[in-house]
Amino acid sequence: MLRMSKGFRTYLTTGGLILAASVYSACTSGGSQTETTNEASQSDFIDLFDGTSLSGWRGDTALWRVEDKAIVGEIRPGKELERNSFIIWEGGRPADFELIAEYRMSGQGNSGFNYRSEELADLPLALRGYQADIDAANTYTGQNYEERGRAILAFPGEQVRLPSVDGEISEYAIGNIWTAREKIDSLGNRDSLKQHIKQDDWNELRVVAKGNRLQHYINGVLMSDVTDDDEKNRKLEGLIGFQVHVGPPMKIAFRNIKLKNL
Repeated sequence: MLRMSKGFRTYLTTGGLILAASVYSACTSGGSQTETTNEASQSDFIDLFDGTSLSGWRGDTALWRVEDKAIVGEIRPGKELERNSFIIWEGGRPADFELIAEYRMSGQGNSGFNYRSEELADLPLALRGYQADIDAANTYTGQNYEERGRAILAFPGEQVRLPSVDGEISEYAIGNIWTAREKIDSLGNRDSLKQHIKQDDWNELRVVAKGNRLQHYINGVLMSDVTDDDEKNRKLEGLIGFQVHVGPPMKIAFRNIKLKNL
């Protein structure tokens, strides 16, 4: 065992205390910075829904209401729709953004979050544009579907690229699938991804749209990833809204809806 002189032991002890104090100070200081950064990041989000009214939103009040601090869309038995209908946020036309919202799907049916969309002039409350799909069976939840456009751009579990095309949309949108898409990679097996989605309970939807890259997450899991290089057909900004879909009676609820511009 190495023996140390008394003077060296005193210096080492004192130095150790100084070093320990310095490390503690650095760690606590770093922790505060992290909390501040997180708080600043959270403060960048704005609430799109006040929890009590449909102020700032435009939709068919026969289909949409506020219930238990959530925006609720419901199709009742005997009141089935002839076409899809949306409730549209009137606060702007987001371009690059991140949206987070919680949703709960009940019964059967289909819903979704539309973004970078346009309202059809001849069909009020109908949108054309990208959609983060939601369905009760979770067969398509998280996929990228272009409403009234190129149809399915990426199934759940797919990372795809959309190259430019010369022809009309009808030439490539066959069987409700955009046939010009190029699959780049797999994000996981569809059945495995489905296990991350809670049935008849609240789930978190997160959509990140930056430039021509579009990512859909459910409960923190990346479900689809699209890079849209189709300059003729892609959109880089537009309206956002939630959907009730033609089909059987259904109920969809959205709450804690937040948006951050990127």
